[in-house]
Amino acid sequence: MIPNIILAGVMLVALILYALLGGADFGAGFWDLLCSGPHRDNQRRLIAEAIHPVWETNHVWLILLVVLMFSGFPPAFSSIAIGLAVPMFLILLGIVLRGASYVFRVYSEGDERMQLHWGRIFSISSSITPLFLGIVIGAISCDATFVKGPNQNGLLRTWYQPFPLLVGVLSLSLFAYLAACYLTLDADTDDLKNDFRNRALFSGFISVLAAFATYIVAGSDAQQIRDGLSRTPFAWLIELAAALSALVAYHALWVRRYERARLASGAQVALIILGWGIAQYPFLVRPEITIFNGAAPSNILVSLETVTALGAVILLPSLLILLLIFKRHRKSLASTGGKTT
Repeated sequence: MIPNIILAGVMLVALILYALLGGADFGAGFWDLLCSGPHRDNQRRLIAEAIHPVWETNHVWLILLVVLMFSGFPPAFSSIAIGLAVPMFLILLGIVLRGASYVFRVYSEGDERMQLHWGRIFSISSSITPLFLGIVIGAISCDATFVKGPNQNGLLRTWYQPFPLLVGVLSLSLFAYLAACYLTLDADTDDLKNDFRNRALFSGFISVLAAFATYIVAGSDAQQIRDGLSRTPFAWLIELAAALSALVAYHALWVRRYERARLASGAQVALIILGWGIAQYPFLVRPEITIFNGAAPSNILVSLETVTALGAVILLPSLLILLLIFKRHRKSLASTGGKTT
């Protein structure tokens, strides 16, 4: 039982890290589509500079999540891959198109038409993945994942419902909000700081509306997860902490304390996902597959946990060094006006 809980906890941590790091990259891509006004080119420059060092690296957390589920909880992986094949395909399509279009846009420098073309594909694909990632999370939180009869359209019925769709909108709005909060601190001019401050305030408000709508619709489509959020003591306390973090982030944005806004918005998103994970416990895919009846043999779980712990000893310091190097490089470029020696 303990190995099951530990591995599920590691998967939840991987999901949180992917949201905080990779999710912010997707959110930045979403804002790239909406860049406008006299600072449009500078907004896109800032977004490109912010995501450039880690735009593919952050997928390591999604890979870890997928590998652990595939190896540690095969029935859950199978149910999601079959019942949610369409949104899973669109998640992967968005990741592939985003990576390819980003590279093509970089190598199209000097050809404005091609840069705009690939930039549009980059932005749209950056919006597709978080939307359908949220839809998958919404689907496994209710009883929609399993096709229940031979006459049921499994391609749509398993995810094309109000609750999963609203969770998808919530996911996209949270990632956009997170990215805007991060970019306020990365911006090198007051004009850019104000541009992304306004975007953070707007997307944060949209995410609050989406959260309320999701909670209301859960009353009819996902009553069990709603009960878990409202009646499980730990989940209730964590969601209260998330609400307080949101207030701190909003106040920090309002008074232009951008470092505090970045920390509070990150805490808010992490607590929302953590609260969902606790409310979902012990289910991986409602209403049938749990971390107990859908787990691999305990020796497999222990081996996965051991390998993950050993890998973390190498991975975490490497990622930290990567971030520090490129952050220092960006600061040096900013201080020299973008010129290298």
